[in-house]
Amino acid sequence: MAEKEQVTGGAKELGGKIKEGAGKLVGNERLQAEGKMDQVEGKTEKNYGKVKDAVKDQLN
Repeated sequence: MAEKEQVTGGAKELGGKIKEGAGKLVGNERLQAEGKMDQVEGKTEKNYGKVKDAVKDQLN
């Protein structure tokens, strides 16, 4: 299941980068901020999956 978090986190991070870029392109500061927040959430979820994998490996 940790792989799921890594994949969904990576997708959310990428989506956030796209949203931030779109916000910059059209001059929408709110869209830029939402994109940055999505990136942070995605990185957090991705890292959670990595930690979960590492703990699982240590227990096995």
